[in-house]
Amino acid sequence: MNGIGRRGFLAGAASAAAATGVGIAGAGAAAAATRAGAHALTAHPTALPFHGAHQQGILTPAQKASAFVALDVTAGSRAELADLLKTITERARFLTTGGTPPDPGLTAPPRDSGVLGPTVVPDALTVTVSVGASLFDDRFGLASAKPARLRTMDEFPDDALRREVCDGDLLLQVCAADRDAVTHAVREIARATRGGMQVRWRQDGFVSPPRPSGTPRNLMGFKDGTSNPDTGDAAEMARLVWAKAGGDEPGWVAGGSYHVVRVIRMLVEFWDRVNLHEQENMIGRRRDTGAPLTASAEFDDPHFENDPTGDVIQLDAHIRLANPRTRDTDAQRMLRRAYNYDGGLDVNGNLDMGLIFVAFNQDLDRQFVAVQKRLAGEPLTDYIQPFGGGYYFALPGARDSSDWLGRSMLA
Repeated sequence: MNGIGRRGFLAGAASAAAATGVGIAGAGAAAAATRAGAHALTAHPTALPFHGAHQQGILTPAQKASAFVALDVTAGSRAELADLLKTITERARFLTTGGTPPDPGLTAPPRDSGVLGPTVVPDALTVTVSVGASLFDDRFGLASAKPARLRTMDEFPDDALRREVCDGDLLLQVCAADRDAVTHAVREIARATRGGMQVRWRQDGFVSPPRPSGTPRNLMGFKDGTSNPDTGDAAEMARLVWAKAGGDEPGWVAGGSYHVVRVIRMLVEFWDRVNLHEQENMIGRRRDTGAPLTASAEFDDPHFENDPTGDVIQLDAHIRLANPRTRDTDAQRMLRRAYNYDGGLDVNGNLDMGLIFVAFNQDLDRQFVAVQKRLAGEPLTDYIQPFGGGYYFALPGARDSSDWLGRSMLA
């Protein structure tokens, strides 16, 4: 932002606060928004609640389209960082609620790109804002507020990380039912925050429809996410997803979650030459049904205890290492929300596609890191290449229309 005041910083998003109140604060807010040049819009049926103790996009069922945008903050002071986070919140609140942007007049630029037409529809949009370890350096006086386990992403033995597409001060996870809604949201947030942050890396993704049913498949052809914890179980989410304040964690983290993103290239042209029996042994599941090799249906328990020597599900099969289903490893489970990606071709003309692995954790080390160390050297590593992503902390939610994401962190 380099010296820009809050008025100038919000110029690209001046309509957000007025339009956002529509449908939230009732007729009075609608009338005020109309007087300001915005038009009231009844919330679209696919609008997800923006306010709450937690952000949307964590427990929310994965929408079809996504963009993961990591950013370096260029704001020059703590006050300008606060302005940046307020602006992101205001834009996200409007975009996820929907409305008609005001008419700026004949000579001013349009207040919206028009990608979604004259009226912005929510389209099940979620904008999840997370912070990276680098935000807590000496620029903004936030060192004492840093979540205890937040750091630059570890490089594990089987990784091939390219640091230019890793980490970042902020991460925007933008998801919606349709690709154009994601594109529109990324563009509008970028417009409103120009001068306050700069894109570091971006990866777009998609979720495939269930074929023929059950959990969607990844680009290796296997169902991905079968054994996820139940997001409808509040006690389970409190145990596995939501961070707890106290101990070595600062008080503001309550309601947030450690957010892991790993961009993993799948060497599909090599994988496609492997016979199906060997593929299934590496994964530990049948490709057609998703069932464990010891069972008959996707969601059946593999009962590793009945196959202690790995006669059916090999001891180094992915599902066995990732989730051994023992009492000692139960607390290591994490909530996964993965997306596929297709990047076309690499410089050598090979297919560039794979997985955007996304996981939310109460404790980064107890969960993701512990599991990743257990997966080291698994047979699947010959066919995958993690190269990007980062560790972040998903901020607690904005409680109401006067709140903004990151307020408690900066308090």
